[in-house]
Amino acid sequence: MLSETYIKKLPPDGKEQLLEYLTGYLTPRRKSRFKDVLKYRTRHITIVAEDTFREHNASALIRTCDCFGIQDMHIIEEYHTFRIARGMAKGAQKWVDVHFYNEYEDNVQKCIDELRDKKYRIVAACPHANGKDPEDFDISLPFAIFFGKEKAGLSKKVMEQADEFITIPMVGFTESFNISVSAAIILHSLTSRLHKTNDPDWHLTSEEQRD
Repeated sequence: MLSETYIKKLPPDGKEQLLEYLTGYLTPRRKSRFKDVLKYRTRHITIVAEDTFREHNASALIRTCDCFGIQDMHIIEEYHTFRIARGMAKGAQKWVDVHFYNEYEDNVQKCIDELRDKKYRIVAACPHANGKDPEDFDISLPFAIFFGKEKAGLSKKVMEQADEFITIPMVGFTESFNISVSAAIILHSLTSRLHKTNDPDWHLTSEEQRD
């Protein structure tokens, strides 16, 4: 079996040859499915989970990312390990690039810094902050949405360094949704609006689609 590391090291022409070889094993229907999915894949939006430790939440979050075409998910393991329940994830972990931050002196800061270097705006999803409704949120430039721990929410560090806040309007007695539900509601709104724009920059590049 070819490892992911080996494939990544291949030159562009080597990747093209490998792709041509592998697609020979796919049915026309499966090839069509890949093309349909790739049309909506994006790195314009990315998701960050800070210390999510309940398996069903973690797994559902990856599944949500795949369902809404989010290619990258970032996992900060400052105090808790992010565990995937494969039955709950439904295989979504095969299609989403998951990046872990668990070996640095300050995993939270490392994640924030790397995303800023990639020109992402840091956005905190928080029910109490004076945040924007997803329907009114500016989607013109790339952004990373941070979701916090199940009970405590986002850390002080994320809240202090956030460029913007996003909030789901609620009218009941309960103050917050489950983390995967929150992500699904927000991403449904944001990706629906993104798909309607004429800006081609939110799509994966041809090289990213090939990979």
